[in-house]
Amino acid sequence: MKGFRGVVAGTLILEAITVALALPVINKLGDGFSGFLGWTVLAIAIVLVVLCGMIKRVWALPVVLVLQLGLIAMAGALPAIAIIGVAFLAVYLWFLWLRRDVARRMAAGTLMSQQQPQA
Repeated sequence: MKGFRGVVAGTLILEAITVALALPVINKLGDGFSGFLGWTVLAIAIVLVVLCGMIKRVWALPVVLVLQLGLIAMAGALPAIAIIGVAFLAVYLWFLWLRRDVARRMAAGTLMSQQQPQA
């Protein structure tokens, strides 16, 4: 499903921007950008951008979901990062549900585009 991959790739870019915008917050509230949290968040933002080009691979979507769990795991250090992880995890789980629903409807032939025009 090429359309699904495009939606996920666009969402990955939006998430990378959102995660990167958390870096000034880490600098102000955390131990600074040069600390472990700052470098980890920067690495996650870079990996999200790289995954955009690899989203057609079978392993890419599970890696995206694991990255969300990594963001959620940072709740102890900075809760704002965990909120980003929870929000985007919900988005990706919703995308997976939509993909399954569309595939089911395609198999059943009940999509609007599969209906015959009525005279």
